[in-house]
Amino acid sequence: MAEQLSQTRTEALDALLLELNAASAAAILPFFRAEHGLEDKGRDGRFDPVTLADKGGEAAIRKLVGERFPEHGFIGEEYGPEREDAEFVWVIDPIDGTRAFIAGLPLWTTLIGLRFQGEPVLGSIGQPYLGEVFVGSALGARLKKGDAEIPIRVRPCPDLASAIIATTDPELFRAGEQEGWRALRKAVRLARFGCDAYAYAMVAMGALDLVVEGGLKPWDIEAAIPLLAAAGGFVTDWRGRPLGREAGATAIAGDRACLDAAVGLLSAGAR
Repeated sequence: MAEQLSQTRTEALDALLLELNAASAAAILPFFRAEHGLEDKGRDGRFDPVTLADKGGEAAIRKLVGERFPEHGFIGEEYGPEREDAEFVWVIDPIDGTRAFIAGLPLWTTLIGLRFQGEPVLGSIGQPYLGEVFVGSALGARLKKGDAEIPIRVRPCPDLASAIIATTDPELFRAGEQEGWRALRKAVRLARFGCDAYAYAMVAMGALDLVVEGGLKPWDIEAAIPLLAAAGGFVTDWRGRPLGREAGATAIAGDRACLDAAVGLLSAGAR
């Protein structure tokens, strides 16, 4: 089991996390709703966009961490692993929602997570165009917007019939997952699509109740784990188990009863 970080060290890393969000925002925002150097890194005909903003945002984060803590490691979507067995490892997705980014929609986010001795302990979801950074750690969960820092908390939602849920795109679920998704969709009040990781932040602040995704990578979700935990929420796989190191099919919820009910439908369809 990982050691506990001291409050002093957590506070220092929390402050650095805000600096990293500012540095990545400075690298990314000039490309939003502007010429962004789009490339397609997909294979087998699958469109998988990457832009100069993706690359510049991750490079800015790595540069600043390297200047302060050259012994820290990285796992990033754009530049891969580096010292991934270090005591501290930053897990980075500079733009989660690149499709939204190239479409000019302000629903993309910058995801920055930190592992300590293999466990996620600190994370942020930043939307710099809206001036928002959602931060979570042992210090609590909060929304930083301008000079204001607002504590955030998940909301109660004990039954699926009252739930507002989200997923990026139902078409992304594998064939074996579609049945579970359809059953869940029928059971809830409202479903929203296309929000990517911004939806995780909405669960943390009590605006959404549940998010389900399939095929996630570590950089797609690890930043949200400390944030959701600090806000009183949960992140599991589709069977309600702790999320594995490779992520995959993921459920994010604010209320454990809502999560358990959702998992009952999702797991039946995923068998």
